[in-house]
Amino acid sequence: MNMDTKKTSFRNDRTARRDKTNFLHSLIKFTRFLFLGTLFISSTVLFGQNVDFKGSARQQVVVGEQFQLTYTINARSSNFAGPAIRDFTIITGPNQSTSSSVQIINGKVTQTVNYSFTYILQASKEGSFTIGPARAVVDGKSLQSNSVTITVVKGASAPSGNQNRQGNRQNQGTQGNADIDDGTDVFVKASLDKSNPYQGEQVIVTFKIYTKVAVSQYSVKKQSSFQGFWTKDLMGSDAKPRQDRQIINGEEYVVADIQKMALFPQRTGDLTIDPMELEIVAQVRRQNNRRQSDPFFDFFNDPFFSGTYQNVKKTLKSNPVTVSVKPLPSSGKPASFNGAVGNFTLNSGIDRLEVKANDAITLKYTIQGSGNLELIDRLNIEFPPDFEVYDPKITNNIQAGSNGVSGSRSFEYVIIPRNPGNFNIKPVEFSFFDVRKGSYTSLLTPEYNIKVAKGEGGQTAVSYSGVNQEDIKYIGKDILHIESLPFTLIKTGSFFFGSLFYFLYLLIPLLLFIIMILLLKKEIRRRSNAALMRNKKATRISRKRLKLAAQFLKSNEESKFFEEVSKALWGYLSDKFTIPPAELSRETVKSVLEKKKIADTTIEQFISVIDDCEYARFAPGNKTQQMDQVYAAASEIIHKIESELK
Repeated sequence: MNMDTKKTSFRNDRTARRDKTNFLHSLIKFTRFLFLGTLFISSTVLFGQNVDFKGSARQQVVVGEQFQLTYTINARSSNFAGPAIRDFTIITGPNQSTSSSVQIINGKVTQTVNYSFTYILQASKEGSFTIGPARAVVDGKSLQSNSVTITVVKGASAPSGNQNRQGNRQNQGTQGNADIDDGTDVFVKASLDKSNPYQGEQVIVTFKIYTKVAVSQYSVKKQSSFQGFWTKDLMGSDAKPRQDRQIINGEEYVVADIQKMALFPQRTGDLTIDPMELEIVAQVRRQNNRRQSDPFFDFFNDPFFSGTYQNVKKTLKSNPVTVSVKPLPSSGKPASFNGAVGNFTLNSGIDRLEVKANDAITLKYTIQGSGNLELIDRLNIEFPPDFEVYDPKITNNIQAGSNGVSGSRSFEYVIIPRNPGNFNIKPVEFSFFDVRKGSYTSLLTPEYNIKVAKGEGGQTAVSYSGVNQEDIKYIGKDILHIESLPFTLIKTGSFFFGSLFYFLYLLIPLLLFIIMILLLKKEIRRRSNAALMRNKKATRISRKRLKLAAQFLKSNEESKFFEEVSKALWGYLSDKFTIPPAELSRETVKSVLEKKKIADTTIEQFISVIDDCEYARFAPGNKTQQMDQVYAAASEIIHKIESELK
């Protein structure tokens, strides 16, 4: 056999082996899909079997021990309502999980699916306690589980907190539950920009949340108390929390400002800022543990089969912080000092220096800078005794930003010289403590010389050129002129009192009052229906959030964009279908939308958009193109749901 014949034979053998390998791969893929098809087709067998709904737990536990309370139902259910648990501490739950098994005997396929709702509880006192039944709805019928009785006995020694946490995590790994560590995964921290200020000096305290898990909702359960401080909110109720990322002990955290306050200490000594309590709902991914290594079963290792998201509620508490306030120095304190602390400038202005008697003059002083502006009282101004002076109009133009409180405070006086002559308004001194220099500073305004001429004879009213003047007195109005022709004559014997129009005018206010009461009652009834109000506003609020997300898209702020799109979608479902935020999950969403007869493709598209948002928020790399796709998909899916609801 020559060389060419050997090469040809080798190529033919290699081609035959490759064709055989491709055939085997195709056969394995076909077998997988055939198995899945058989699995889904045979699932209808479930509905013919008896529904079993039962609760189970260990009959005896030790004080301080953590254990599982599980409710299992062998049919797809909705509206699961857990029992009222009063005698045990709820660590977490209910955590939902699903398990299934398929049997093929003599060509007959049977499938069993079990849905479990698991609580992790901790025993706190001795005794025998009964936990009432749970409830669920299957095929429109309300079912009730059995009650569970647990005996709690006194143990030799209570397990430590670390052992409890470790056991808790081991149980979660076994059952596929999820929990978070509120000291490592998420925590709240209070920080100060300065801890040893002067009395009256501005101090900024910031409360931040640090998290490694997705937080879908948070609310302030208990505000901090600021005894001994005058406070100013620097964020406002409608402000969006600013987010960034920080590396702490080698771990990456998403950090957001919860609250930012400007504090002005009003007394000296150690002042303590109490902790803030925050209640959060975190979405934690729960993994179903699989240990098969067979390539055939690796098909089910896809994330669609292996994990779901679960809402976990936690209460967090920030750290207390102490501010040591120093007294202002007594040496060098000016007589005009009235408690102003910061950095300020002083300006003044007058509208005219030459007037006639009884004409009004506007005199304005403006203090501008940063510090305790709103605590600055009136200025010490000496006016001539022949001037009539009105209380000043005080105008605040104060901004509260991330760097603290700054702006201006104006004092506008209206003064009226009553007699002719030359008069002087002496310079006004304003003193403040400059925190940057650590000393007092005094500012002076110019002196104003005013020439007042004699007013015109017979003048009965004052004139003024300034704006925003009020309560200007009129002089000499006790003697009025005689009214001259023409004037209106009324026929003798004709009276408005008792006429038809008189009674009509009396009825009009009564009718208007009745109409106003009816409209008010109607509006109260409408507003008392919170679910209806949320339903009506759901689409508008989601569009508003998507509009804000579009702004973040233009500015290429990825984290804020995906966060706002996620809020728009979750918030739309919560408001539209009256779902409490703590119960929002993919399973709940799918169940509610199916009840509303939303198409399966639409439901899958909605869940897909939610998953894309959650993945993109924490995935590395440039996501510009993905942001465009997510925004378009979010707008489209809300429109689809609205159309199908109609």
